[in-house]
Amino acid sequence: MTLTKRIIPCIDVDIDEDGDAAVFTGVNFEDLEYTGDPVEMARKYNEAGADEFVFLDITASAEGRETMLDTVRSVADEVFIPLTVGGGIRTRDDIKETLRAGADKVSINSGAIANPELVNEGARAFGSQCIVISVDARRRYDEQGEHYVEVDGESCWFECTIKGGREGTGLDVIEWAHEAEERGAGELFVNSIDADGTKDGYDVPLTSAVCESVSTPVIASSGCGGPEDMYEVFTEAGADAGLAASIFHFDEFGIDETKRYLDERGVPVRL
Repeated sequence: MTLTKRIIPCIDVDIDEDGDAAVFTGVNFEDLEYTGDPVEMARKYNEAGADEFVFLDITASAEGRETMLDTVRSVADEVFIPLTVGGGIRTRDDIKETLRAGADKVSINSGAIANPELVNEGARAFGSQCIVISVDARRRYDEQGEHYVEVDGESCWFECTIKGGREGTGLDVIEWAHEAEERGAGELFVNSIDADGTKDGYDVPLTSAVCESVSTPVIASSGCGGPEDMYEVFTEAGADAGLAASIFHFDEFGIDETKRYLDERGVPVRL
């Protein structure tokens, strides 16, 4: 039986000038602009037929604060599809409290790289299906990596970054994907800092490299400019899900429209 590809809208949430949770959209993880209210957007996407929904607290890790769980609870009240929450999750208790607030899965990046045992602990305590390892990857064209791919005639490797892409780690994405899978991660959430917000398409070389190296489901993220980009990342890279933000937030394309486009081209989706 062929598994359907999932279409997942994502909101990047931060604290606005009034101290309230708000959705922001940017390019390459910078130049963030106010986009809307997280609870209202959650309601919109639930009604639009999204397969899942992702809530990312984009500055929790960088600022060393906890995830805004009150907002997570309000969002969880509005969605009846799987909800993934990420940002600021550093301990088993953080995972527990996030799930108790209504999340079905937690997305962990910085906390897992700092303490890889957290992946094991989370999988044992709550089940692998709850543990999503998020990878904020950027291309590097030097000799410090482990796994190289050809991109536009040049050889590069992909580095894991932390704190919302603000800091490099020297850790090769493919090496980390292998380790996260072995430690019990149920899913990999692959973000491209180079493609983020550009609408020039997903980083297919990055996504393909990860998909080829693991059996764990892979969510492709960053750079989606329309349904054709999802088609490409599904058919050429083998991603299991396509995540997008701007094209849905600003009504450039709808969830239903995107699914129809994919269905007409033979990509299995839930209509």
